[in-house]
Amino acid sequence: MININHSHIILDACCILNLCASGQFLAILKSLPAEIVITTVVQENELKTLQKLQEEDNDAVLEFETAITQGLLKIVDFESEEERESFVNYVFDLDDGEAATLAIAVHRKWAVATDDNKAIKFIKKNFPDIKILSTPEIIKYWSEKESIDHLILNNVLNSIKTKGRYQPPKNDPWRNWWINACN
Repeated sequence: MININHSHIILDACCILNLCASGQFLAILKSLPAEIVITTVVQENELKTLQKLQEEDNDAVLEFETAITQGLLKIVDFESEEERESFVNYVFDLDDGEAATLAIAVHRKWAVATDDNKAIKFIKKNFPDIKILSTPEIIKYWSEKESIDHLILNNVLNSIKTKGRYQPPKNDPWRNWWINACN
């Protein structure tokens, strides 16, 4: 089983969208052995994106808001001048949501969940000690921990593929698992 041993996992916008698209957002969050957080920047931006998804008959907004009200997903903001300063510096290389996510992760030593290749390269180059999780890794963890039926897993992965418009890139270490689970 995948080892998730961080006190906190801070989700980037792309992971939020993919996990919401899964149709199992709340169940996935409940399975993770860490505090799951997002930044206020990501919350504000992603709510708009999720509302567009909802127009396609998707319960993503409802699940997102339920996760927050149930305390499964906590919202954090910058707590120090150092975090704000890092955010401003990272915006030159990353989108606002990724920059905010990384600024908080770096200063609080939290794991980051992102599927953005540019962000992953930036983190690996500049912060090799930061643990990076991906949507496939999180879904694999959930499916193993909860002994998810193959048909349900297949539906989840196909939902992420169609609604989230996501598939693991060729260099993702969980790509083969994902492809096999889709068959």
